[in-house]
Amino acid sequence: MNRIEFIIVIAIILFLAFVLGWLAHWLVARFNQVSSADLNEMEALAKALHDAEETRDQAIAYLQQREAELTAQLSQTEAELRAAMDGLREARHESEEMRVYIERISQRQE
Repeated sequence: MNRIEFIIVIAIILFLAFVLGWLAHWLVARFNQVSSADLNEMEALAKALHDAEETRDQAIAYLQQREAELTAQLSQTEAELRAAMDGLREARHESEEMRVYIERISQRQE
């Protein structure tokens, strides 16, 4: 094999390696290519996720507002309960005083 034949064989081998590399690159790009249907599906999923996050944020805001309202209502109810308990305690005290007073009066009359 002389020098010219050797150069031609090396050139053919390099050309075949180039063609195989290009073919492999084309196949990889073809398999990794995202179709428009997939892109549309991903956009729909992204929109659905965004809507779900907005709904979650609205629900959290509503729950925080509702919790604040219920806390205020509970505080008001507790204050009313304390006032009612104080009034009941005062009424019991007055009724006990009245009972003692009536017993004294009835003992004097006997």
